[in-house]
Amino acid sequence: MPQTNEIADVIIDMIGALPQAKRGVTPETNIVRDLGLDSLAVMNFVMTLEDRFDVSIPMDRLVGIETVADLAATLSNLMGAERA
Repeated sequence: MPQTNEIADVIIDMIGALPQAKRGVTPETNIVRDLGLDSLAVMNFVMTLEDRFDVSIPMDRLVGIETVADLAATLSNLMGAERA
């Protein structure tokens, strides 16, 4: 199972492929505020992540995610829970 920092690196690489991506994305980057993603772009990105990591992120978990690090920690947690 990938570590949280490895997951964050993958997320940062994937964000870099987005048309609205900005340079300098870090684990502390706020997904909505700093990247300017609207709700549709966020949902599309989440679906891409779910496919990439073979995990489903429940909607109630998305509410607490603000930064790339939050997203990586959530994915790591869900992946660990599904493998246990």
